[in-house]
Amino acid sequence: MKKSDREIMEILEAYDATESAHSAAQLAGVDPKTVRRYVAARDQGRPVTGAGRRPRMLDEYMRKIEEWVERGNGKVRADIVHERLVAMGFTGTERTTRRAVAQVKAAWRAGHQRTYRPWITEPGLWLQFDWGEGPKVPGPDGVLRSTLLFCAWLAWSRFRVVIPVWDQRLPTLIACLDATLRRVGGVPTYVLTDNAKTVSVDHVAGVPVRHPQIVEAARHYGTQVHTCVPFDPQSKGGIESTVRLAKADVVPTEANLREQYGSFAQLEAACEQFCAKVNSRKHRESARVPNEALIDERRRLHVLPAAPHTMALGQSRTVGTDQTIRFGSVRYSTPPGLVGAEVWVRADGMDLVIVADLDRLPVAPDWVADRRGLCEVARHHLSTPGTPRIDLGHYPNHPQEPGGAPRPPRPKARSQA
Repeated sequence: MKKSDREIMEILEAYDATESAHSAAQLAGVDPKTVRRYVAARDQGRPVTGAGRRPRMLDEYMRKIEEWVERGNGKVRADIVHERLVAMGFTGTERTTRRAVAQVKAAWRAGHQRTYRPWITEPGLWLQFDWGEGPKVPGPDGVLRSTLLFCAWLAWSRFRVVIPVWDQRLPTLIACLDATLRRVGGVPTYVLTDNAKTVSVDHVAGVPVRHPQIVEAARHYGTQVHTCVPFDPQSKGGIESTVRLAKADVVPTEANLREQYGSFAQLEAACEQFCAKVNSRKHRESARVPNEALIDERRRLHVLPAAPHTMALGQSRTVGTDQTIRFGSVRYSTPPGLVGAEVWVRADGMDLVIVADLDRLPVAPDWVADRRGLCEVARHHLSTPGTPRIDLGHYPNHPQEPGGAPRPPRPKARSQA
């Protein structure tokens, strides 16, 4: 029967007074072995109320188990250890071995635990970006297609930007970076991301080699592109959290009960709502509202170039009066409001992507809303000469029927009669 704290103190007091286990046992009304056990635990510095440890069959093999765990970097399997112990003469069960191996592994991990230094950021210094898998949205042909979420944030102000795109090729990356920098209102000193092929083309002696076009883009904006150190959550955790939050809020799941998107425009609107929500509430780490912190951080950002970097956006074209551009002897339509404007076109798999600089339009169309900088304005399937790709949605209120026939004239009153 376990003794209470008061009884244990009386036993120890009796022993201190008599210095004899038998005499103390008579005074405390216990067995002399009980007195010796509590006194020995006190003299050895162990808790007197703790359970005593009995010798185990594995005690003589513990050093060998520790050696195998150390050699296997804490990953050796318990069944393998048990087989070797049996060969050495151990007669216990595998369950006993598993308990001992788990104990040794826990001690090994405690001694080899990796520690991290908190990443202390400065205003205007770091912008991070990463990609996340977005929802499936109807493409130009109405077929569901996978999308991607370009997620970026300023490390000091915690200001987040989420832009939905169809692909993560280099032209799309540069367009998203330009749109992000214009939304932020400046250029940070460094841009941090993963070692993707669009950023690092190779590694020499463990040092990443930057993609030549990403270097040109960085030089154009006056920043420097860095890649994360592998297994460094302190520097990469912020943007990964942004991707996780964006996917949890934007991508339809059973948790958020969000309906499937009927168009790419609806996905863009959802991303805008997400950014407005997270940038207007107080951040848990900084205890500041990102929109307010961005005002202070803009003072440390570099001036943004007036013209965007367009080298990787494809070939330049001028939109004709029929709202079309030519690529490969095929006409492709563009949204209204781009007549006479310069756009960039590139082939992306089986699609043709048309990008425009919305800041250079003399008059912003209604569909532009609050978007800035480079923006994908149209996407068509590649076609052959003689088969133009015309989106009837680009020609609202046109005097022709969708099949090309003229619409019947509408009667207009000439007088009150």
